[in-house]
Amino acid sequence: MARGAGAGPPLGILRPDWPAPARIGAAVTTRRGGVSRGPYAEFNLGDHVGDDPRAVSANRARLIEALGLPEAPRWLHQCHGAGVVHLPEAGAAGLDADAAWTERPGVVCAVLTADCLPVLLCDRRGARVAAVHAGWRGLAAGVLETAVRSLTRSPAELLAWLGPAIGPESFEIGDEVRERLLAGDPRSHDAFQPAGSGRWRADLCALARTRLEAAGVRAVYGGTTCTLRDPRRFYSYRRDGATGRMAALIWIRDPAAGARS
Repeated sequence: MARGAGAGPPLGILRPDWPAPARIGAAVTTRRGGVSRGPYAEFNLGDHVGDDPRAVSANRARLIEALGLPEAPRWLHQCHGAGVVHLPEAGAAGLDADAAWTERPGVVCAVLTADCLPVLLCDRRGARVAAVHAGWRGLAAGVLETAVRSLTRSPAELLAWLGPAIGPESFEIGDEVRERLLAGDPRSHDAFQPAGSGRWRADLCALARTRLEAAGVRAVYGGTTCTLRDPRRFYSYRRDGATGRMAALIWIRDPAAGARS
């Protein structure tokens, strides 16, 4: 648990279990420890879901302090597509995307989720990082493949970590969605299990692993935590409708800046 200054319980922060270089900072938030109330309780970081803007601002400030971030995250305007932006070059008007990457120390890439799959990427030298929002629409659009290409590194040099997302026992889709996902990745038949009446249970993490492996990324970690089945720790849009958002963040530490996280 990470604790920021001031009153309030410690934040529920998850650290990826992957062999990333020491200069890579990475974290995923849970819903524990913030100041939001009602369906957004407690640590909502999304400013587009109906929460009190003052609570969101307080939560975001606490996130920066608790993690010792070198700067505020560059929050994207996520649109469930395959857009990837390069930071810090992309200005505020150019953040309509579902992934961000950087090679600049101290720049924090971040995505928001509440059932969709957050994917963090870095190279083995710790020189490039990316954060990806990969729901089923983004996967079908090829957001992971676009992010891998954007890093301009051999895919064999990349590491990927799959964060908390809706699990295969909880995520039902129809025939049309399954066909869209299979059209872009015919090898992913095993990621779907029949649920009856034209419905399927889909495994987002398996879909992501298959796509990453097809793109040449073999070192893939995580992907074991279901957001829908753990209401104490995670927001889930499918479970609750009105709800908050968690953040997955990644950055390159700048030794000259003395970053402590």
